[in-house]
Amino acid sequence: MAFRVRLSLERRIRTAVLALLLCAQAGLGFSVAGQQESTCEANGSIYFVGEWYFLDSDHCTQCECTTEGSACSRTECTSLPAACIHVSHYPTDCCPRCEKIGCEYRGVVYELGQNFQPSECEQCTCDSDGIARCLVADCAPPPCVNPIYQPGKCCPECKDGPNCYVNASRTQVIPAGEPIWVDSCTKCRCHDGQDAGYWEGNRLATCSRLKNCTPEQPSAQKN
Repeated sequence: MAFRVRLSLERRIRTAVLALLLCAQAGLGFSVAGQQESTCEANGSIYFVGEWYFLDSDHCTQCECTTEGSACSRTECTSLPAACIHVSHYPTDCCPRCEKIGCEYRGVVYELGQNFQPSECEQCTCDSDGIARCLVADCAPPPCVNPIYQPGKCCPECKDGPNCYVNASRTQVIPAGEPIWVDSCTKCRCHDGQDAGYWEGNRLATCSRLKNCTPEQPSAQKN
């Protein structure tokens, strides 16, 4: 009888000691398997081993909580499309976002693939690479020295008909056609389509001067 009482007391003591050891291990941060458990502190929060999180101070840095502490790596942003014409960068995002793709030409935004005519002489297309490519009308040189541009028309027109300058001073203009006496000794004629240089925009007259001729001076006005 005394032997059974002593055996029962020893079992109780062992059980109590084992319970104390388990409580002590739990208080020291040890698991039953004997492996140390860890937590990571960041962003004002506690993360357990295996958890992933982004740093509040840098949304491009992602971390994993490990038994050795936080293991972090920074995300590299990919380059935006060349045709991106509107970029947004939200506070919670790591990388900027492309909100709109298209072409910008002279301050105006066009959609990809859109055809547009910014002026009477230009026909443009917004290509897929975000570049506006334009064809410009090839106007022939106008046959006058004072062309005007009419609304809705690309190439200039000669309202007063073909003409040219008498000489390089560009102070006197004569109409094209028959030769004209520009003074009493000098006769000039504008180039026409048969003359060399006409289609290159040469707008100076061809002149001939009488030999041994002195131009008449305009008579002085009497007081």
